[in-house]
Formats: sequence, structure tokens, C-alpha cells
Amino acid sequence: MRIEFTPKHIFFGFLFVLLVAYTLFQARFLILGPHLRVDTPIDGATTPTPVVRITGNAQNIAYISLNDRPIFIDAKGNFSEKLIAAPGLDIITLRARDRFGRSTEKEIRVVYTNQ
Repeated sequence: MRIEFTPKHIFFGFLFVLLVAYTLFQARFLILGPHLRVDTPIDGATTPTPVVRITGNAQNIAYISLNDRPIFIDAKGNFSEKLIAAPGLDIITLRARDRFGRSTEKEIRVVYTNQ
């Protein structure tokens, strides 16, 4: 038995492979889960003022919280929140969860020197 490949078979095979590749490319964010990036402050930073601004970006999320308090992101996934730091070491916890229940967490340590 011999299989013959006509140009029509080759075209539809190529189209199928292209469709599968495009589907996987578009689903990569769903496959990878939530992504959380904190721009400021950096971990271990020292601040002379009690007000700390936390900025960053979150992608592929359904819910995000800062120290167990919900925060909001813009259309591009950026967030910017202010916290009042206590004197000494403060641990800031960001948690993000996607719609499939997968989650990620970032902890940032900030030292407020009350001088």
C-alpha cells in the first residue's frame, strides 16, 4: 500500500500544523499561569519615610491582593499602591491568582529607619 501526497494534502497538513502552533502560542499565558513583577521597592530596601509606594505589573490574573487587601490593576496590568510602614522591618506580601486557581506570591522586605 502506497500513500500519495497531493498538493491538497500537503496544503491542509501545513494549515493544520499552523493552526496548532497558533493555538499553543495564544494559550501560552493560560498554560504558564499568573505572572507577578514588582518594580519598586526592591527587596531589602531602606526607606527614610513611612510611606512606601509599591509598583509593578501583573499578567494573567483574576485576583490580586497586597497584604491580604484587594488592589486594582489597569488595562495593561500595572498597579501602584501606597503603604504606611512601621518602624523597623516590614514584610509586604503580594498574592495573585488566575481563574484556574493557580497562584503566585512575592514578598518584599522594607526597612523603615525612623530618623
